[in-house]
Amino acid sequence: MMASRWFNSFIVPLVLTLTINIHREIHYAAAAAAATIGNGFVQTTETKFVVNGKPFYINGFNAYWLMMFASDPSSRSKVTDVFREASKYGMNVARTWAFNDGDYKPLQTSPGSYNEDVFKGLDFVVAEANKYGIHLIMSLVNNFKDYGGKDKYVQWAKQRGRNLRNEDDFFTDSIVKQYYKDHVKAVLTRINTITEVTYKDDPTIFAWELMNEPRCPSEPSGAHLQSWIKEMAAHVKSIDNHHLLEIGLEGFYGESMPEKKQYNPNNYPIGTAFISDNQIIEVDFATIHIYPEQWLPSTNMSEEAQLGFVDRWIEAHALDCNSVLKKPLVIGEFGKSFKLPGYSLEKRNEYFQRIYNAIYSSARSGGSCAGGLFWQLLSLGMDNMGDGYQIVLEQSPSTASIIAQQSRLLSSLT
Repeated sequence: MMASRWFNSFIVPLVLTLTINIHREIHYAAAAAAATIGNGFVQTTETKFVVNGKPFYINGFNAYWLMMFASDPSSRSKVTDVFREASKYGMNVARTWAFNDGDYKPLQTSPGSYNEDVFKGLDFVVAEANKYGIHLIMSLVNNFKDYGGKDKYVQWAKQRGRNLRNEDDFFTDSIVKQYYKDHVKAVLTRINTITEVTYKDDPTIFAWELMNEPRCPSEPSGAHLQSWIKEMAAHVKSIDNHHLLEIGLEGFYGESMPEKKQYNPNNYPIGTAFISDNQIIEVDFATIHIYPEQWLPSTNMSEEAQLGFVDRWIEAHALDCNSVLKKPLVIGEFGKSFKLPGYSLEKRNEYFQRIYNAIYSSARSGGSCAGGLFWQLLSLGMDNMGDGYQIVLEQSPSTASIIAQQSRLLSSLT
């Protein structure tokens, strides 16, 4: 009887309060998402994003798998599900792949040849994103071998007689560069079979990304990659001057500013230079990714030390964007994996809150850090796509509530 009275007087009201708060956050967040939907293209004004003359802040997610699932009628509903759920919590931007040069359900089967069914899957992704008020950042090639990447382009060229040494020849070989330019043109000039709007004319698309996490370790000075960025950024803008463009960088500092390398989490060569790469005029905003548990040495690295790195990483890049680049900054990837030692749901929520606080604090004070995209969002029944970082909103109400609160806070600034 005492236990029953305690349950009714304490636990029941607590559960009701939590449920009401979560639903309240969902309501505010959904209203915020609806308020940001417009027909205008997102633009930049120094360190700010604007759309239809109003400030635009990003609270979103990564879902690289969208095109692949959309191209298969049996799994297409997962795309709709994930956009619908994301929009409930006020998320307004999704980052996804506009490439698959691999051997499984490829978009590009060989240079310049495309699987129309897969391209129609990408059409569906763009159309559904628009339906749910979610903008897309669309990446155009991978640095890594997953889904083809730069290595596949080099393989294609070698099959046609080019004498190439390694995958970093992607950045310098004239034939390989033309393959990439042709792919860029194919995607940007694609007429959506559902909406009948050409991609380059569709405001659903927030930005193009040159490459997912570009690296050129064989040329650590950064010269080869920077030359490639200049050439390809100009190529994108020659086809599409409506949309924003970013590189896809993780944020590593390079040889052009050696005093900044103290902020890097590692000493191995990457071949990128955060500041000089982003100073290229056609690049509209900068990105960083954050994976301290992967980047930092695992021995004797406390959780406090990892969090300290995260704080410094965001602060240093936001300062660079405020004072040097004068462009917005987006945290393009961050997350916390349940597969790593010491994980708990509480720690993941605290980590998300820490990142979100940094973003909101910067945005509220007029700083450059204008949003973040966590890695990665899945829908129910997609366990086979899990990598440890995944979030399924229906299964994680406490994390979903934190995401919704961030959407509401950022919308209050617009």
